[in-house]
Amino acid sequence: MIEFHLDGRSGVSPYLQLVQQVRHALRLGLLQEGDQLPTVKEVVARLAINPNTVLKAYRELEHEGLAAARPGVGTFVTKTLTDASLAAHGRLRQDLRRWLAKARLAGLDDESIEALFMTTFRTASQEDIA
Repeated sequence: MIEFHLDGRSGVSPYLQLVQQVRHALRLGLLQEGDQLPTVKEVVARLAINPNTVLKAYRELEHEGLAAARPGVGTFVTKTLTDASLAAHGRLRQDLRRWLAKARLAGLDDESIEALFMTTFRTASQEDIA
């Protein structure tokens, strides 16, 4: 089962962070069709957030066709986002871990690593478009 976390410094609303974490778990194969998401009560207790925030996130996932609520039972994954590229994830994850280790050895903190990655990612994405 997925364990949600919130980053108050991200600038992303809490409900959207929950939606993104489910999407990422679906894309990486960590959640499969039929898996149950944590109950609203469990998420509220763990993250100390408003139940309406969790409900909004789950409604968004339902709207996208990724989850469905079963009254009295819970919310379940109805669709996966994995594709043929999933097989490459293991090797890429190893490469990324090595890169992260090098970044830490170079003295970069988490914010610096994230800034470097996101800037490089955006630049590369824009170059691919052009």
